[in-house]
Amino acid sequence: MGRSLEMEGGGGEGGRAGSRRKRSRGALACMVNSEVSAVLAVMRRNARWAGRYSASDDQLEHPLIRSLKGLRRLVFSWRQPWERIDPCLYLSPFLDVIRSDETGAQITGVALSAVYKMVHLEIFDAETANVDIAMHTIVDSVTSCRFEVTDPASEEVVLMKILQVLLACMKSGAGAVLSDRDVCIIVNTTFRVVHQAGSKGELLQRTARYTMHELVRVVFSHLPSLEPTTLATGVTPSSMEISSNSQNAIDSSGAEETDHLGGPVHTVNTPLGDSSSDPAEAERVVINSDEPSENDTVVSSSIDGRPEGQIAAIETTITAEDSKIEAYGIPCMVEIFSFLCSLLNIEDPQSPGQLVLAGDEDSPQYALMLINSAIEIGGEALSYHPKLLVLIQDELFRNLMVIGLSQNPLVLSLVFGIVLNLYHHLRRQLKLQLEAFFSFVLIRLASGKHGATYQQQEVALEALVDLCRQPTFMPEMYSNFDCDISLSNCFEDLGNLLSKSAFPVSGPLSAMHVLALEGLLAVVRSMADRVDSAAPALASSSSSKNMIIDNQEYVPFWTLKCENYDDPGSWVQFVKHQKYIKARLLLGADHFNRDPKKGLEFLQGMKLLPPVLDPKSVACFIRYSSGLNKTVIGDYFGDPDDFCLRVLDEFTKTFDFNDMGIDAALRVFLESFRLPGEAQKIHRVVEAFAERYYEQSKGTLASKDVAFVLSYSVIMLNTDQHNVQVRKKMTEDDFIRNLRKINDGQDLPRPMLSELFHSIVRNEIRISYNAGAGVADMTHSGWIDLMRRSTSTTPYIICDEQPLLDDEMFPILSGPSIAAISVVFDHAEDEEVLQLCVDGFLSVAKISASHRLEDVLDDLVVSLCKFTTLLNPFSSDEEPIVAFGDDTRARMATFAVFTIANKYGDFIRTGWRNILDCILRLHKLGLLPSRVVNESTEDTDAAGDSAQSKLAGSSSTTAPVPFIKHQRRNTGLMSRFSQLLSLESEEPPAVPTEEELAAHQRAVRTVESCHIDQIFTDSKFLQAESLLQLARALVWAAGRPHKSGGSTEDEDVAVFCLELLITITLNNRDRIMLLWQGVYEHMAGIIQTAVVPGLLVEKAVFGLLRVCQRLLPYKENLAEELLRSLQLILKLDARVADTFCERITQEVMVLVRANAAHIKSPMGWRTVTALLSITARHPEASEPGFDALSYIMHDGAHLTPANYILCVDAARAFAEARVGGPGRSVRALDLLSDSVSCLTRWSKVHSESGDASSSENLEGLSRYSQELAEMWLRLAQGLRKLCLEQREDVRNHAILCLQRCLSAAEIISLTPAMWTQSFEQVVTLLDELLDLAVRHPKEFKGMDNTLVLIMKCLSKTYLQFLSQLVKLPAFQTLWFQVLNRMEMYIKAKFRGKNSEKLQELIPELLRNVLQVMHSQGILAQPTTPSDKSLWDLTWQHVVNIVPTLKPDIFKEPKSEAKDGESAGPQVQASPGSPQTAEVESEYTLVSVPTSRAGDEG
Repeated sequence: MGRSLEMEGGGGEGGRAGSRRKRSRGALACMVNSEVSAVLAVMRRNARWAGRYSASDDQLEHPLIRSLKGLRRLVFSWRQPWERIDPCLYLSPFLDVIRSDETGAQITGVALSAVYKMVHLEIFDAETANVDIAMHTIVDSVTSCRFEVTDPASEEVVLMKILQVLLACMKSGAGAVLSDRDVCIIVNTTFRVVHQAGSKGELLQRTARYTMHELVRVVFSHLPSLEPTTLATGVTPSSMEISSNSQNAIDSSGAEETDHLGGPVHTVNTPLGDSSSDPAEAERVVINSDEPSENDTVVSSSIDGRPEGQIAAIETTITAEDSKIEAYGIPCMVEIFSFLCSLLNIEDPQSPGQLVLAGDEDSPQYALMLINSAIEIGGEALSYHPKLLVLIQDELFRNLMVIGLSQNPLVLSLVFGIVLNLYHHLRRQLKLQLEAFFSFVLIRLASGKHGATYQQQEVALEALVDLCRQPTFMPEMYSNFDCDISLSNCFEDLGNLLSKSAFPVSGPLSAMHVLALEGLLAVVRSMADRVDSAAPALASSSSSKNMIIDNQEYVPFWTLKCENYDDPGSWVQFVKHQKYIKARLLLGADHFNRDPKKGLEFLQGMKLLPPVLDPKSVACFIRYSSGLNKTVIGDYFGDPDDFCLRVLDEFTKTFDFNDMGIDAALRVFLESFRLPGEAQKIHRVVEAFAERYYEQSKGTLASKDVAFVLSYSVIMLNTDQHNVQVRKKMTEDDFIRNLRKINDGQDLPRPMLSELFHSIVRNEIRISYNAGAGVADMTHSGWIDLMRRSTSTTPYIICDEQPLLDDEMFPILSGPSIAAISVVFDHAEDEEVLQLCVDGFLSVAKISASHRLEDVLDDLVVSLCKFTTLLNPFSSDEEPIVAFGDDTRARMATFAVFTIANKYGDFIRTGWRNILDCILRLHKLGLLPSRVVNESTEDTDAAGDSAQSKLAGSSSTTAPVPFIKHQRRNTGLMSRFSQLLSLESEEPPAVPTEEELAAHQRAVRTVESCHIDQIFTDSKFLQAESLLQLARALVWAAGRPHKSGGSTEDEDVAVFCLELLITITLNNRDRIMLLWQGVYEHMAGIIQTAVVPGLLVEKAVFGLLRVCQRLLPYKENLAEELLRSLQLILKLDARVADTFCERITQEVMVLVRANAAHIKSPMGWRTVTALLSITARHPEASEPGFDALSYIMHDGAHLTPANYILCVDAARAFAEARVGGPGRSVRALDLLSDSVSCLTRWSKVHSESGDASSSENLEGLSRYSQELAEMWLRLAQGLRKLCLEQREDVRNHAILCLQRCLSAAEIISLTPAMWTQSFEQVVTLLDELLDLAVRHPKEFKGMDNTLVLIMKCLSKTYLQFLSQLVKLPAFQTLWFQVLNRMEMYIKAKFRGKNSEKLQELIPELLRNVLQVMHSQGILAQPTTPSDKSLWDLTWQHVVNIVPTLKPDIFKEPKSEAKDGESAGPQVQASPGSPQTAEVESEYTLVSVPTSRAGDEG
């Protein structure tokens, strides 16, 4: 208690207590002595006290003076410690003066000041001897103070000092020993002064109210230090009384004054004696006068004309003797709180509240202030003391429900402040009371309907916003009320109320709208804050949903219980399941209201009622479900059907009427439905009620028939007393007379019937049947029912900072919230309100993303994009920039849109389209930073970026230019040309104003702060579905490509979207499979529809190449798909392809150089080589194309069986092309020639590694060998065609390459057919060359050298293939073809004469061939001459070729061979013999000058 007082009194009192302990006994004696002197000095100033006392001869002085002087003599004579001195010794003389009715106001005031000083300075404390008696004496004396009043001012001074002393007693350290009775007297006296001060001065009024306030604070500050108590005795709530009479602990029946602890304040006039200095009459104020003197004339024996007995006072059962035993505690607090609550009861004409209100209109609000202080100080400790808690639950809240509808704004503010404190401290114990207050008072007033004034609405809305600012308020509303099947949906109602209140339906935005928005945003913000503190408990939400969905079996919903309300893992699932049931019950109730039979069938289908209906389940559905029409229920109960009667019987069994009067029971019973109008139906219902009530009565009623008659009489009495059409009302005697002899021939107790009569007269049994007709009042019957239900309701769930229910709450709140915030954002002009809305939008986005509510987030994005003004069409491109810079709302909305896109893009779906529309608009205005596209990819390709497009200009990669007041120029070629034509006619641009420049800078800064580039840079972090939707939005925004190219603006948009699409594609290489199909189809549409070169098709082509370049190294499984996409380039229109051919080739070269090792499929190589081949004849593209091909084929670095034939064909195309001159063709031939080494290498490796032990391996070896042979044959065929080139250098080099190719055939396993085919191709080549030489000597120059080379090639090839050809059946035919060609060549004439070179060469070649054939035994002279032998036939041909050549050549010695030519006998049988080498040397005798790169053909 000492600590409580120290907190209340502050540090000053503690200082005073410390100083008292330091003061000596003498100092304290001097202090008392000085006060005695002061009182005596004032008394001596009055003639009445200054003269000799003549009352009797033996008493020379008045007892008051004598006692003061005696104290002066004694005070310095005490020797014991001051703490052991009884305070009554030095207090009594002063208290005698205070009690005396002979003293005037001045003397009494000085005596009160002396007592105040001693108490305030704590001359004695709680440890002083007999301090309890002393404190009681002080309280008793001060509250019984009497004094003469000479003027109103002096009276007020004394009253103020009385209040001062009483407050000091409570605040002092010794105040802890005051008894409950003393405290009640102090408070009661103070309140009487407060009440009487209404007719006094302003200072006294304020002092009295302040003192009363401080007393309540001091008393209830003691509450937290008290031990919890039980409800053994104390105040019984009036609603719970058996008679339901609204009487309480306040005595308002005119009891005698001696029953009160504090009497009323009396003002009396008393004539003074002859010795009086003032002959005029003087007033005297008497407090608690037990026996006023006969000479006292009462001036105001009542307050405002009422008898004294009717003045409100505090009542208690504590006696004075009890007060000496223990210090004050709960009993006095109960009395004080009960008294304060009674002051709020303004409905009952006889209540203390109504009596006080008649004299003081401010008494309710003052009582509310005192109650609020008590609750603030007591706090949670109020719940530890049932007597106080019961008062709060019943009487206080019942009065708050009534006074809460007051039109006084101050009263309303106090009521709502009390409710807020009660919610904060005691909401666990006030579940149903809070629900009723919110439904019947707060929502009713805040909605502004049903007669509520604007001030009421504003105050209620402020209170609601204060509640919403409590982080756990809305979650607790949802879990305790919305998820309770028998209670209203408070969360939903409050959310809808705030949303609707924020809508400016008509007129501009007002403070009320902003206030409602603040409340709504407080709820949203608290949800957003809980997102950051998400706990693992959230994981249970999904399981609970599954439990709800899977729970399809019938279970009586009214029997479901939560296992543990303290464990979130338990109650979260339970309340979610209850909410699920409640939603279905509301549907069933709606069906039941239309047709009860069909409604019950619907509930059976919903598994809420059993398959076979039983009366109990239907009765429980009606009893515990909300949303039912009470009229329909009454009609259903009145139905004579047997099943309906059994349902009614079961329905009555759900009520507990124990310890209830019959009127209270009837109120509770009839609160649940509307009594039907027909007499028979009423009879059935009342009969069922009577039977139930009789079962639970305590034996007062003899039978259930008595209960029935009594119940019916109560209903009739209620109609009689409260029906305006009944003129003659029933009296109490009439009512009792009608009920004579009904109790088994005996009369019921008259007091019971009298109380019953007055209960009905005072409180009508009035029930609001249909909430749809408006917001009903809380009736007396409804309150009784509420208090009964509060004893059995489920515990109040306390929520913490975890988002346990937000996933179910937010979908209910999101739609109205977004709409309300949007409307306010649209109407607001104040920047602070706009920022408030933006914060709300971001909070909504955060919650939506955390709970994966994609639809909500999309709706939010759509709503916000409308406010950016970027989607509105404008006539020019420059004015919107200024308008955008000047529009704060638009800039804030833009910032919000892109903040949401950057932070919560994972959960945006269709909203990407709106976001892209905004981006495109900013792009058109030139406000987008250059990094949106340039810096969005991980790296850039130097070659691709450095290459200049054939089309001038760029799309969106240029930074915003400085502000110039004219339209942004297009940098396209045609635009520049048109600008050139109109250059002379253009007017100089207008100079922008400072305001326009500032607006432009604001616009630029806003766009910079949006970080739009991060949307695409960070797209690799987006979830798959969101990324796919973003890509689709880009394709949608780009539009469908047009063959004609479309307008410049459309193309610019399409180019920009394509760049962004490529950007996100490159940034999401790990998820390319997700995007590729859509990206490919979009690019294909652009490329295939383009018929003229343009920026769009350019971006598509090179974007496609860049994607392939970047992704091939990382996506082997997608390599074939990527390379196949390059076939789109092959489908380009000729004009388009020609324009971009060089750059395409450069990009392909980059692709090949970087990814040749990653191209493995034949299809991929086919695409690459096709792209390279088409560049062979392009003047500008052929060089990089050939470089790329050389990179592949050089030294066989990247040649594989998969691409060999394709590369051969591509190289042949370059060899045939004349673009690069003979030099490039020769280099292409070298590539072809060098590629033979790859074939030989592959053949050797395969033959060495192959295992021919099994048939499968043997088959594999054979198949691979055949593939190599086909490759070789394809190479040979290609070279053969090049041997027919018109250009001499190319033609001759091709023959040499063909010879090299043929020389490698031996290593490659050729089939006999291939050997024949290969040799025949050489033979036919001779015919074609000879034909060209003879027929086209002008076109084909230098053919004599070519013929020499081909003839040597023939000889070489024949000798090389001889070992294989001889095995063929057609060997003789082939041999004779060789001889025929030699004969043709040696006899051929060019320009009329034979070729000298051939004349010299052919004999030598023929001689060598013959010698080799002879040495191998192929050409041998037969033993018997025959015209058909090979020998004879051969020499017949030889004679035609070289007549001088005879068979004697086989006999010539080797030494006779000249010029290095080999003799026949020395030619070995093997083609690899030294003779072959000599033939090779012979082959090289003829040197052909070759041309290199740069030579002209």
